[in-house]
Amino acid sequence: MNWHAVKAIYEFEMARMGRTLLQSIVSPVVSTSLYFVVFGAAIGSRITEIDGVSYGTFIVPGLIMLSLLTESVSNASFGIYFPKYAGSIFELLSAPVSFVEIILGYVGAAATKSIILGGIILATATLFVDFTIAHPVWMVLFLVLTAITFSLFGFILGIWADNWEKLAIMPTLIITPLTFLGGSFYSISMLPPIWQTVTLFNPVVYLISGFRWSFFENADVAVGLSLAMTCGFLIACLITIWLIFKTGYRLRL
Repeated sequence: MNWHAVKAIYEFEMARMGRTLLQSIVSPVVSTSLYFVVFGAAIGSRITEIDGVSYGTFIVPGLIMLSLLTESVSNASFGIYFPKYAGSIFELLSAPVSFVEIILGYVGAAATKSIILGGIILATATLFVDFTIAHPVWMVLFLVLTAITFSLFGFILGIWADNWEKLAIMPTLIITPLTFLGGSFYSISMLPPIWQTVTLFNPVVYLISGFRWSFFENADVAVGLSLAMTCGFLIACLITIWLIFKTGYRLRL
């Protein structure tokens, strides 16, 4: 294992976060704070509790997941797409670096950025609502697994995209809507039975449900199923990336 290569890629990607603090940290935190104000105060005054938890507190895990999923995909996809766009990916592919080391560098940096952002949003949430985390170890586990999984997914997206428009389509038109419809702001038990069934086909439901359980011990689906779905998606992403590097699919524009 060439740890020097992993470190170089990781540090380069992390340095980009320092150069774009407004976009990487400040903007998501401000946006999430506005969600707390609008949904927590305005809607929370009409919806007092869900499953015994005040509405403002109930949406905390969903808002963290909303930012985590979006930023994980965006960071990882941009990280690998820009070398393709600039042509510097040829240097990476010709260097004595395996695809495992490339993944560890790019995905590790993207996941780290997302976890840092999730921690900041979690700290910010304490300014708006009072809450306790029932299972902090499980909370961290779901946070880390989700960040890694969707960073892998973002890496795949960055390789698949051959223009900037395609790079923006997935987070804007797919990830964000799935997160909104995945129970970020409500419990799926509040939906009519037929829509509860339809919602279960949304993979984000399992991520949010498991993460919310670690906070309040309330879940829309079994915790074991949430963990299994997350791990299954992670494995599927790893297999897809292995096939991409084996076949060379769209590694160059």
